[in-house]
Amino acid sequence: MDDFLRLSADTARFTHGAPRALAFGDDGRLLWFLRSTGPVDALESLWVLDTATGTETLLADPRALSPEPGELPATERRLRERTRLVAAGIGSYALSGDGRSAVFPLYGRLYRVTRDGAGGPAEIPAAGPALDPRPNADGSRTAYVADDALHVAPGGRISPDDGARWGVAEFAAAEELGRARGHWWSPDGVTLLAARVDESALQRRWFADPAHPELPAEDFAYPEAGGPNADVQLWVLGPDGGRVRLDWDAATHPYVSDAGWESPTEILLTVQDRLQRSVLLLSADPATGRTRELSATTHPQWVDPLVPGTPARLPDGRMLTAADTPGGAARGLALDGKPLTGDGIQVRRVAGIHEGRLLIEAGLRDPAEQQVLLLDPDTGGLTPLADGPGVHSVQASSGTLLLTSADADGFRRTVRTADGRAFVPRDLSAPLPYRVVPVLERVTEHGVPTALVLPRDHVPGRRLPVLMDSYGGPGFQDVSAEPRRWQARQWWADQGFAVVTVDNRGTPYVSPAFTHAMYRGFSEVTLEDQVAALRALGARHGDLDLGRVGVRGWSYGGYLAAMAVLRRPDVFHAAAAGAAPTDFRHYDTAYTERYLGLPQEHPEVYERDCLLPDAPQLTRPLLLVTGLADDNVHPSHTLRLSRALTDAGRPHQLLALPGVTHLTPGGTREKVMAQELAFFRRELAVS
Repeated sequence: MDDFLRLSADTARFTHGAPRALAFGDDGRLLWFLRSTGPVDALESLWVLDTATGTETLLADPRALSPEPGELPATERRLRERTRLVAAGIGSYALSGDGRSAVFPLYGRLYRVTRDGAGGPAEIPAAGPALDPRPNADGSRTAYVADDALHVAPGGRISPDDGARWGVAEFAAAEELGRARGHWWSPDGVTLLAARVDESALQRRWFADPAHPELPAEDFAYPEAGGPNADVQLWVLGPDGGRVRLDWDAATHPYVSDAGWESPTEILLTVQDRLQRSVLLLSADPATGRTRELSATTHPQWVDPLVPGTPARLPDGRMLTAADTPGGAARGLALDGKPLTGDGIQVRRVAGIHEGRLLIEAGLRDPAEQQVLLLDPDTGGLTPLADGPGVHSVQASSGTLLLTSADADGFRRTVRTADGRAFVPRDLSAPLPYRVVPVLERVTEHGVPTALVLPRDHVPGRRLPVLMDSYGGPGFQDVSAEPRRWQARQWWADQGFAVVTVDNRGTPYVSPAFTHAMYRGFSEVTLEDQVAALRALGARHGDLDLGRVGVRGWSYGGYLAAMAVLRRPDVFHAAAAGAAPTDFRHYDTAYTERYLGLPQEHPEVYERDCLLPDAPQLTRPLLLVTGLADDNVHPSHTLRLSRALTDAGRPHQLLALPGVTHLTPGGTREKVMAQELAFFRRELAVS
């Protein structure tokens, strides 16, 4: 492995040592966060910064609490996969309602620590390997999940033994709907709202490690497209053993994408129909379980996922919701159903209220950038707080702000207090090796965002083979000014490639209409835009050798890479396809049906987007990669395509990685990149 790949692996892609999971507590007087001791330390500790003095205090060190690291419980391992968490040590924590104490899991054990760290972390007795602990308002009680049951400490089990899983988010919610939790304390810290999840109707997915045939296989419930989903209910569990079920038409709106207490007498929940064309915001009475509709959002294709921070009730009682502008030009906000923003702004998140106005993250210019703005809820007027080039984000509490700015020069985090003081949380991560300023251009009649990265020593007039490196799927933006994502692409460019990244229609943050163009057309729209964008860039940049084009990607990007050489060998000459969902009939319900509909109703859509029938047409070199412990895109996707290629007599390469999950942690990604480089150098004749 060369120096860059080794450094990338050792530093977890330049994230070790950076403050993470930052959260305000105690009305902005405290800033809690996780951070390891430096760029090659994987174990994260819990810290707090006092915004009155700028002093940082170490509150919990995993090395002191568990000198011999244990195994993560299987349920926590899967929850980390769903939330894309790869950090070791203290991977997550939850604050009490007053923000003065925190609880966290560590290898199945639970701990509580206070703001001053007095006495150090105290272990919370648990009924078994525990996960997702949540303290109540004053930190006196902690709810947690053990063996699929909901417990409270002090106390005991509070969920019934009825064969269901309690207090957890089902696969569809955690992976696709943005809800990774399944229990919530009431504001008074006495009562719990809990999800009851019945997965008995779901099929089981199995994993066995062929490198260790002596170990038993693992299994878990998986909601496959067209098949049954988990049955999800919400219950209010009282301190006296009383139970009240929230009542809504779950047969029509089975998905619970958000829930929580608005006040001691009101619960807000957001529910969706199976195809996610109808989203209801409901108010529930915790005493009776009765619900009433506050707002309804519909779309003939699908309603985009909620803007984080919505729905929310403002201090004056008005309800803030996300709303597309007419014609789908922008994702915006509405108050009591009346539009608050127009076509000139793409709202991405509502961070709270600051100085009487809404604090938002949004795009005003190029979709690769993000600004922080104050939005007047009465006039719609905008005031920028951070709007320079790059990606800016914000957190807020009681007048104190944490502003994070990311651009080609790296990351800068600043705490600004209400009285004008400023502090910078220490960042101990490795400096980014490259300062990358990709060439950003919008091309084709659709205004598709693209990025071009050239070798640092490139001499104009020297023709370069092209490496397409895109994700291309819904829900993720590749072409962004966030600097870490360009480090590996600069490394690829320095190996002798012109690296091209394309956000085809279907990807977020250009406009709702741009995103919805992928409806019932994964393959056609993705490939059409990738090809058109490549040719447009080739016409603008004469050094791109379109006679030598490779394509690589992971997950949906792997699907794109395999599809590119199978269906357009005239354009793409070699592909490395990692973790590709080759047949969406075997992918999960919430994601797949949102875009493609039900396979029973639209079999032609699923057949058109399936890569297996294309196997006999392969004429270009293809490297398939899969992790054999991948519970997101099961390895059977890659193995089915490999079998179809073998049956058709089409040569290809298969790299199967025992014990590797979808996230490719621990330097796996860099080791795969080294093999991909050898593959592309050979197949594209790169010197």
